[in-house]
Amino acid sequence: MRVVIAEDAVLLRAGVQRLLADEGIETVAAVGSGEELLDAVREHRPDLAIVDVRMPPTFTDEGLRAALRARETVPGVPVLVLSQYVEETYAVELLSGGAGGVGYLLKERVADVADFLDAVRRVSTGGTAIDPEVIAQLMARGRKNPLDALTARESEVLGLMAQGLSNTAIANTLVVSHGAVEKHIGNIFTKLGLESSTEEHRRVRAVLTYLGR
Repeated sequence: MRVVIAEDAVLLRAGVQRLLADEGIETVAAVGSGEELLDAVREHRPDLAIVDVRMPPTFTDEGLRAALRARETVPGVPVLVLSQYVEETYAVELLSGGAGGVGYLLKERVADVADFLDAVRRVSTGGTAIDPEVIAQLMARGRKNPLDALTARESEVLGLMAQGLSNTAIANTLVVSHGAVEKHIGNIFTKLGLESSTEEHRRVRAVLTYLGR
């Protein structure tokens, strides 16, 4: 796997690069600004871009805007946002604007290196990895919920899917059978009109619908 890291904090950037190297993951570029991220993505076309939200010069949302531009420049490039903040406007655009390969983790809530590396691998292969707190803040924006057709349990299952949990992990979390989870997910696909395409693509589309509501 080849990764680009965009993080203005030198020590954190070096730390992430070392963690990846210990797992045999190559960092092809480690940069400190949004423009450098775009240049690195164009040059290297990495398997994943790990991006901070607030970078020079204004330290507001340069990283996230650069990530969106990167996905326009190199369509489908996976992006994992690793930040202290939830930047709502551009976060929704990033998380709902593609077919997958997106993640948003909050730095202070990454408590386990193995979980972080799992998120890196999942997003790089087209999956999602969304911190539950990010979901909570995005949902608190007060938009009308377009998923009213789902039952309470189906909504719960979809929320766990949005966190990146597998069917087995969802079953363990809800203390239900694997078959029950599959049935709920099938109902979710049906109610959201996701009848065609592959199972994985339908799962990603369901999660993006949930995040973009």
